Amino acid sequence: MSWRRAPRCWWRRAAPGGPVPLLLGGGRPILDMSYSRHFLDFQGSSIPSAMKKLVVTALSPDFRRAVALRRDAPVPLPGDGELLVRNRLVGINASDINYSAGRYDTSVKPPFDVGFEGVGDVVALGLSASAHYSVGQAVAYVKAGSFAEYTVVPAKEAVPLPSVKPEFLTLMVSGATAYISLKELGGLSEGKKVLVTAAAGGTGQFAVQLAKKAKCHVIGTCSSDEKGGFLKSIGCDRVINYKTENVESVLRKDYPEGVDVVYESVGGKMFDLAVNSLATKGRLIVIGFITGYQNPTGIEPIKAEFLPAKLLKKSASIQGFFLNHYFSEYKMALQHLLKMYEKGELVCEVDLGDTSPEGKFIGLESVFRAVDYMYMGKNIGKIVVELPHSVNSKL
Repeated sequence: MSWRRAPRCWWRRAAPGGPVPLLLGGGRPILDMSYSRHFLDFQGSSIPSAMKKLVVTALSPDFRRAVALRRDAPVPLPGDGELLVRNRLVGINASDINYSAGRYDTSVKPPFDVGFEGVGDVVALGLSASAHYSVGQAVAYVKAGSFAEYTVVPAKEAVPLPSVKPEFLTLMVSGATAYISLKELGGLSEGKKVLVTAAAGGTGQFAVQLAKKAKCHVIGTCSSDEKGGFLKSIGCDRVINYKTENVESVLRKDYPEGVDVVYESVGGKMFDLAVNSLATKGRLIVIGFITGYQNPTGIEPIKAEFLPAKLLKKSASIQGFFLNHYFSEYKMALQHLLKMYEKGELVCEVDLGDTSPEGKFIGLESVFRAVDYMYMGKNIGKIVVELPHSVNSKL
């Protein structure tokens, strides 16, 4: 028998009969995984004992105030059915500041990890996880704690990928939100008029394209001519730059009978406008209200006192959509979106920050800039932060 020191624990090189359980100090059982490269790369790559990660240290919608960068966090160990993923790409979401403000689970107190989604490489894994994954496999995942150099992910929740590409990351939350919400709540059919607010953003881009696939007439709002050009390139029929055009006037003039479906993520005055623009039997899907997230309450006021009367008058409806409530549909949706992308049927626009004042978003330190960039309304498509390779790693 030979013994070898691996990061943070001892692994035993087993006889051909298979793995041998060992105990760490304190009696914690560790499966012997050293007999196969499925479990840990023993050919020179170094999985360090410490890593960088972002941690919420104080509840606040001000991301910079709420979150701190730790440089000495322990690298977690994967359990039997888990993967240790070295993150290569992480996605920025408007709701990151809702999470840092503690709005999703009021029982959770700081410190806690932040970041919803990542793409990276498997660098270690538990025994049962090796039935479907191996070291070096590219995977994507949706799980709290992605703003870290390494994240442990349950193998059953990981999505195998052919390679590490930022386009795949755009589908995990943003693409899936558009696909499932429109499928389950939109009632899309040929000829329907669909209004997408913040249409050039991470999820708006998919709502535009999926509505066009359903042969709908699509109207998209945005804040610049550059964004308008992008929307036209993905098939948007009528682009409204709200900086140069009055959205309410355009809708009243060009769509006097109203719009059938609204994919709404802005909130506040845009929400009020969208309600007023609904057609008879129109549907408004609320997937967010970004204008309010930075407020202490998380909400921008709306004209709610007349809302029941407006809905009744038009037999219209408003429904909220929160992705966590639709995970039973998630894998099917993601598989469909991946196939569409691989066939060239779906544009997955990525904003890596190349045009931001300080340049590309690289490293966990740049997550703060990326969140600011989103709330300045500068991004076209999904904001993605790259996490560079460690110079000491051969993985």
